[in-house]
Amino acid sequence: MASARRITALTGAGVSTASGLPDFGSPTAAALLDPDLTDPEARRTTWRARLDHPVWTASPNPAHRALVDLERSGRLRALLTQNVDGLHQRAGSTSVVELHGSIHGVRCVACDAHAPMADTLARVRGGEPDPACLTCGGVLRSTTVSFGEPLDSSVLRTARTAALDCDLLLVAGTSLLVAPAADLVDLAARAGALVVICNSEPTPFDARATAVVRDPVADSLPALVAVPVIESDRPVRTWGDPSTW
Repeated sequence: MASARRITALTGAGVSTASGLPDFGSPTAAALLDPDLTDPEARRTTWRARLDHPVWTASPNPAHRALVDLERSGRLRALLTQNVDGLHQRAGSTSVVELHGSIHGVRCVACDAHAPMADTLARVRGGEPDPACLTCGGVLRSTTVSFGEPLDSSVLRTARTAALDCDLLLVAGTSLLVAPAADLVDLAARAGALVVICNSEPTPFDARATAVVRDPVADSLPALVAVPVIESDRPVRTWGDPSTW
């Protein structure tokens, strides 16, 4: 961390648990994902469950704020997140790449019209148990990526470029069990970047890491970001740098 000058961060649900949000193995988290959209009752159940979900009132925690500090230091290349809660942006991060989309929007599966999630939930509170698209009457879903769905190709390309264009990949709060997000670790390591994994449980990529930290990320990220920087005039050379091609 002291010598790293071009850092890409990859975060997962563990970064938001200190903000009171469950990880994706819990029933509460299921409300953030879309149900079987062909089942009207499943859609109604999910809309009801979303009304009082803790994601709407959660606040950023020290892990989120540490990554803001890292960005403001000028050393953060990109912040790749598997989270859909928007807490990185609320904390002040501006270099966020949302691999799995965002819960803060909805889109129509028929005409692809988009609308804010908050406006759609207001319609549910107003008595619409299964709000339809205001443009064409089609079924609405969240702007998240459900399990089994492909990631947006431009988002994945941006993420892969960031993994190749860093001298250190900082992984925080993810079990690294979901591809293709998890594959970014191997991509960065093979390109020559150091890898630091901060996660409470072992991951399949721990052997690829330069260092593994088991402390809670709300403690470890602020500590790592606070490490005094070792200045250097040495140019940073990465696989994402055209001069190395």
